[in-house]
Amino acid sequence: MRKRNAKTSLFSYLLGTRKAAKATCHWCHVMEAECFEDREVAEKLNQSFVSIKVDREERPDIDALFMNVCQMLTGHGGWPLNVFLTPDQKPFYAGTYFPKHSKYGHPGLMEVLDQLGRLYRNEQGKIAAYAVKITAALAANTRAETGGSVGEGAIHKAYQQLEQSFDSAYGGFNQAPKFPMPHQLMFLLRYSSWLDDKKPLDMVLKTMESMALGGIWDHIGGGFSRYATDEKWLVPHFEKMLYDQALMLYALSDVYEMTKDGQWKSIANRLAAFIRREMTDESGGFYSAIDADSEGREGKYYLWHKAEVFSLLEHQDAELFCRVYNIIDSGNFEGLNIPNLIGTDFREIAEENRLSEKELHQRLAASIETLRLAREKRVYPHLDDKMLTAWNAMMIAALAKASHAFHEPEMLDAALKAIHFIETRLRKNGRLYARFRDGDVRYAAYLDDYACLLWAYLELYAANPDPSYLDRAEQISTELDARFRDGENGGFFFTAADSEPLLIRQKQGFDDAIPSGNSIAAFCFFRLAKLTGKTEYSQKAEAILSAFQQDIERYPGGFLMMLQALMGLVAGGKEIVVSGTSAKDKACFRKQFYNTFRPFDVYVDANPDHPRPYWQDKLDTAHAFVLYMCEQFTCRKPVYGIEAALKELDNPKTNQ
Repeated sequence: MRKRNAKTSLFSYLLGTRKAAKATCHWCHVMEAECFEDREVAEKLNQSFVSIKVDREERPDIDALFMNVCQMLTGHGGWPLNVFLTPDQKPFYAGTYFPKHSKYGHPGLMEVLDQLGRLYRNEQGKIAAYAVKITAALAANTRAETGGSVGEGAIHKAYQQLEQSFDSAYGGFNQAPKFPMPHQLMFLLRYSSWLDDKKPLDMVLKTMESMALGGIWDHIGGGFSRYATDEKWLVPHFEKMLYDQALMLYALSDVYEMTKDGQWKSIANRLAAFIRREMTDESGGFYSAIDADSEGREGKYYLWHKAEVFSLLEHQDAELFCRVYNIIDSGNFEGLNIPNLIGTDFREIAEENRLSEKELHQRLAASIETLRLAREKRVYPHLDDKMLTAWNAMMIAALAKASHAFHEPEMLDAALKAIHFIETRLRKNGRLYARFRDGDVRYAAYLDDYACLLWAYLELYAANPDPSYLDRAEQISTELDARFRDGENGGFFFTAADSEPLLIRQKQGFDDAIPSGNSIAAFCFFRLAKLTGKTEYSQKAEAILSAFQQDIERYPGGFLMMLQALMGLVAGGKEIVVSGTSAKDKACFRKQFYNTFRPFDVYVDANPDHPRPYWQDKLDTAHAFVLYMCEQFTCRKPVYGIEAALKELDNPKTNQ
């Protein structure tokens, strides 16, 4: 990389940590058009700066490092992310969106460049000292010493924080913009189950129902947008991220297991259909994202004129669709319409049209399919077709989970094809890599890639108890430990020990839009301990919690995925091991086991063809079916026969 002489240049680096030129971030597009494609801005940059553009999804290590800088300097973060560095790569100024010229309270990039240029020419020493101070603060955060054990009180405090920020009118947490944040919902569902408290469940149901009614859910084609700009979840930021689809599918599976409400199965099936149709490569891997913009306008692909609806549907069907989905002449977004169900009363509309609710839904389904096919003829938003290991593994975990929650074998088939893609395309010479695109494999895998892949193998075992998935989960945990463990202060670094060195080696515990790699690892180690009987894995989960104890105690609401591991450690849960010769009885029992939300229990099939120390003493080839139920390091007497085993499983005392 070319460097200019620090004495004659204003400074050496402008880092724009932002998505690639044709990626999915709306404000990245705006800044690109206003600034980076503008000749005047380009000339000013090229006079004195070395400009570097980074795809944040390919290099999350760089993004995480400089996002922390931005949050430290400005109190907030986001994309596009622009960071200014000294010649030795130390940051001293950062911001998000810059228009070309200052307006609406936003400093303009032209003015920023002039001001920083003068400052650099006249006060290099001050800038260098400030950059050193920022770098030292970043390093101090990473070197935080291991704390003590995290107490159960942190779980309750995290719940209280969610409860205080909950929007009882429209669901979700805090004010707009509102993000799906499915790991918040997962935490609440487990908290509700653990304490047998209905209020956390009600918070989840209110939030999910509001999202399902609003425009953040694509009522025509399926899929969740990245966030809603308003409190009612009506107006989305229209880009669709793979990780949101994965985590929402997982949360939908959880809430269905807990409530058995068919609406969640319906949404999950439509979500899975959207993933198959629009985000799945022929190789089985999953694409990263779909743009918010098409033809230079945000949301254009998804918006409707009322007249267009009438041109595509029979008049009566069009009237019905517009009545149900709130399509109006004046529009609800920039003169056009985002289909939504906010305030819709299906029973009332069915009665008005002398239809049963079933007939109403059938007619609406036919209209939606007609509109979807018509929409496909529009200019499609840009598809970010790179395939990321972490996000693919997250989707595999979700599909595997959903396959047994909803009894949908096609979902498991998709998960199996995708795991084959990772194992054959994203591993080279025994090493895992982070990104695949057009045959090109690049970037040594990060912590999130390993943690999410561990999660995927555990969910695949739950969906199909093949012991080889446990073997691969243990292999991944061994690699994770060897490459990423912070032997001095606990927890895991974001980059491997032999990865490209950056300014500092980051270690993150708090959850963002995606749970952190440390959080997912802790969540998985708790389950791996129960599935294998190896206490070393529960000790690993406890060690991660201890590494971030001080931060957790300060703000437990930022560690909700990690606290689900702690919840499991406190709750204990059961290890339910089955043996015997009848595959039919085992399948029957498995179906019943997963027919109920059991977040802290695990199911193990003691496979005689794959002996493991954990179930060696539970192998039984003399009976058709045997149930062993273990809890808190103690196993009850074996139960023989499928009928007796099902009664034992359904015994209320057993489920406490």
